[in-house]
Amino acid sequence: MATPLTLTHSEQENLLEKLGAFKIQGRDKHGRKVLLIIGKLFPARAVSSEVLKKYLEEKIYPKLEEKAFSVVYVHTDVQRSENFPGISTLRSIYDDIPMNVKSHLESVYFLHPGLQARLFLATFGRFLFSGGLYSKLKYVTRMEFLWDHVRRNEIGIPEFAYDHDEELEYRPMMDYGLESDHPRVYGGPSMDNNPLSLYSMRCIA
Repeated sequence: MATPLTLTHSEQENLLEKLGAFKIQGRDKHGRKVLLIIGKLFPARAVSSEVLKKYLEEKIYPKLEEKAFSVVYVHTDVQRSENFPGISTLRSIYDDIPMNVKSHLESVYFLHPGLQARLFLATFGRFLFSGGLYSKLKYVTRMEFLWDHVRRNEIGIPEFAYDHDEELEYRPMMDYGLESDHPRVYGGPSMDNNPLSLYSMRCIA
């Protein structure tokens, strides 16, 4: 994948727009707008933090209209090497969110968090997200629980998230990092016998 150094600012902005990792779509059960973030679609290695901040300020924040809103973050299939911008970048982006946006955020629904994400947030969450945001974070392990909070017919969750949800029904230990997410040989055990597999998951944050 290209890096921020190989793409102009305009090209980076166009890439963000094309991939659609950030969009205002639908409402929650209280009638508030929803900021939908698809982690897998975020090109962390191709977009600089400056371009991302500018994109959010110009294309996303104004659509919230300084009213109460919720965030649905889809963590399904996020890869650290491709989609995770780094701790310092996350903190910088959060610090630059206008106060009139931060103050209207009601809840963050974190879909398919996984063990690594939970550990990461338990360690760095309060450092990264000050001002009470960390307390607004709600883990959602299955799609069916997400619909308790947002209007199902108004928000478009990617098909790969539904596929992952279905896989969890057959392999529930994936929720806790006790089973590899990678395909295994037919007829093999359903659980990874290597205790180090707990730390070899592909997702973080």
